[in-house]
Amino acid sequence: MIALDEDRIMLRDSAREFLTDKSPVSELRRLRDTRDQDGFSRDLWRGMKDMGWTGILIDEANGGSDFGHVGMALVCEEMGRTLAASPFLSTAVMAATALRRSGSEEQKKKWLPAISEAKAIIALAVDEGRKHNPEATALKAEMSGNAFRLNGDKSFVVDGHVADQIIVAARTEGDPGKKEGISLFLIDSKSPGISIERVIGVDSRNNARIKFENVHAAGTDALGEVGKGYQLLENTLNAGRAGIAAEMLGVAGESFDRTVAYLKERKQFGKFIGEFQALQHRAAHIFGELELLRSLVLSACVALDKNPDTAGLSVSAAKFKAAEVVKLAVSEAVQMFGGMGMTDEIDIGLFMKRARATQEFLGDAGFHADRFALAQKF
Repeated sequence: MIALDEDRIMLRDSAREFLTDKSPVSELRRLRDTRDQDGFSRDLWRGMKDMGWTGILIDEANGGSDFGHVGMALVCEEMGRTLAASPFLSTAVMAATALRRSGSEEQKKKWLPAISEAKAIIALAVDEGRKHNPEATALKAEMSGNAFRLNGDKSFVVDGHVADQIIVAARTEGDPGKKEGISLFLIDSKSPGISIERVIGVDSRNNARIKFENVHAAGTDALGEVGKGYQLLENTLNAGRAGIAAEMLGVAGESFDRTVAYLKERKQFGKFIGEFQALQHRAAHIFGELELLRSLVLSACVALDKNPDTAGLSVSAAKFKAAEVVKLAVSEAVQMFGGMGMTDEIDIGLFMKRARATQEFLGDAGFHADRFALAQKF
């Protein structure tokens, strides 16, 4: 286990206190039941800014705290515990990573402070099919004079319905399935030719389907070098994968804690069901898996802080294990709660739905197992 220093412990504890107070699970129910047009609370987003979270991966020169991926993961884990909905992952993690690493000086000065001040929401548009597959990018960006014209569709763009800007993965050369020829563009979401359809997921979170029809992109809208954006895209996605793995740890951990509390209060045959050895064994198994996942998530974040270009395997290991553990934790929770666990009255069902969505987001267990195996050349 990687030991946390005093500053990170304070960050984790303050995040838990803030989110428990400002964004309990009941807040997600409110957003769901009212079909809130944003799908998250703007007040909560501003509160995250006041806590310093929106600038957690942004350098101090651009208004951030530069607290690193370990700090980011601690915040994401606490968000998972309360099912807090916000643009944190799309904007403060992935967009901030892309802009900081490869944005022009003009792009950095304009957008990094805006993210840090919670004055901008920026979504990442990558996938085009039912499964996560960045290399399959087919949306075309064709030269038109000194600019580009973007044509194609993107799906499952998290926070795309409320984004001010969209970072679009496009193919400027080569065929889908190739790493070479992928470029990233920062595009105004209100640009002519962009149409956005809001989609509400099974977990009551929002994403978007976005169509690009002859959307103009100037050369200055590119992030990094045109045609050589795959490594930047990978670094950006890996930051998001580490963040979502940490959130999954929070979802699994809170599900486990609620289950253990129920085992201590529910009686059957005159005994607390937590006294039954079979249930104790199942709970002990979940606890061990949670501790293993915690180590993998923190290791991935340490690797990202040291060198994002070489952290891919550590991140894939964490995301793979997170998919396994969150499924185990929520499934066992529903089983131990009995029939009540399947009712909307009990929050466990909401944790299960979020678990299912996060398993797919930015690559499911199979995707990351394949990446790990191919890299190891088994």
